[in-house]
Amino acid sequence: MRLVVYSHKPCWKSEASPSGYATDGGFPMQMRALSELFDSTVVAAPCGEPKSRVGEMPLVGRNLSFTPLSMPRGTDGRRKLDMPWWLLRNCRVLWRELRRADAVHAPIPGDVGTIGMLMAFLSRRPLFVRYCGNWLIKRTMAEGFWQWFMERFAGGRNVMLATGGAAEPPSHRNAEVRWVFATSLTEQELQECGTARRLTEGKARRLIIACRQEGGKGTDQVIESLPSLRGEFPKLILDVVGDGSALPKLKQLADSRGVTGQVCFHGKVTHERVLELLRLSDVFCFPTASEGFPKAVLEALACGLPVVTTKVSVLPQLIGNGCGVLIDEVTPTAIARAVRSCLGDRERYAEMSERAVATAKEYSIERWRDSIGALLEKAWGPLDNHG
Repeated sequence: MRLVVYSHKPCWKSEASPSGYATDGGFPMQMRALSELFDSTVVAAPCGEPKSRVGEMPLVGRNLSFTPLSMPRGTDGRRKLDMPWWLLRNCRVLWRELRRADAVHAPIPGDVGTIGMLMAFLSRRPLFVRYCGNWLIKRTMAEGFWQWFMERFAGGRNVMLATGGAAEPPSHRNAEVRWVFATSLTEQELQECGTARRLTEGKARRLIIACRQEGGKGTDQVIESLPSLRGEFPKLILDVVGDGSALPKLKQLADSRGVTGQVCFHGKVTHERVLELLRLSDVFCFPTASEGFPKAVLEALACGLPVVTTKVSVLPQLIGNGCGVLIDEVTPTAIARAVRSCLGDRERYAEMSERAVATAKEYSIERWRDSIGALLEKAWGPLDNHG
């Protein structure tokens, strides 16, 4: 079976990649895992010159190839206005890959994924949609449309998965919409990272937050909590990992609160460097307002870090077994209280660390691949006719 993936994920040419193309984040690892299920896989995505190659990972996989699309012009509203013209510029390539494909995968939210989803539906191709945003919150008309479409058409040859998790199923309207987790960690990485932690006497304590630094992630509130923690932990350091539009304001905030010397802004770093920084830390702080299934939390758990986070999306399910602290409100006081509860009791800290490692081992990318593969085979039949 030949799978085509339509995605909005920006990619670029890379001489270091066997396929000739690369990108960053968890996308290349997930594409590699999916490619192992099929005879061949084609990734069709916008291609341009990246602003930065930090964190570059090759797009590779079993019989995986890449089809470049032109990059949509502008951002936000300007990008939306350009999409009809973008579709005209790329329609021949999009339809060519659709005609050659036996099935379509459309990761959404995303404009390119939405176009691929609709093309597959209209052409009656077997369709696999993976909703990667926060399924539990609908803020825009587009989010409402994506959820309506998935609930309306899930079943038969249409496999619809919502990234996240909860005690309740994603949809009460259609039981064929199912939860799926997200990860970028292999079983080998989980094994290498998975050592329970102990608090060492005299060692400076380190907090860390790793994510796209935008509003709503709670990094500002973690910075605000540092002055109240200084008395008990005078050498406390906060590592802020990731880039984003909020970084300048976060740096100004650290300066205005007099904690510039306590905050290390690392910007965008490689996957390996993220894991290295996590292993150097003691507590992962993630007081986010909205999530799907945050891969960074899994990475922190895999490194044995107790997690301080909020009761949104799948986080209560991940943290509720005792491998961290769930806070009711995102305030500096609540964060500081949770950090104290993690660092103030060595025995409790060791127990949380052990549970963190055990929890993370449930979420390898191999298990992600196999759980998706089982659902696709049930709907489509054999995926790999030569395996």
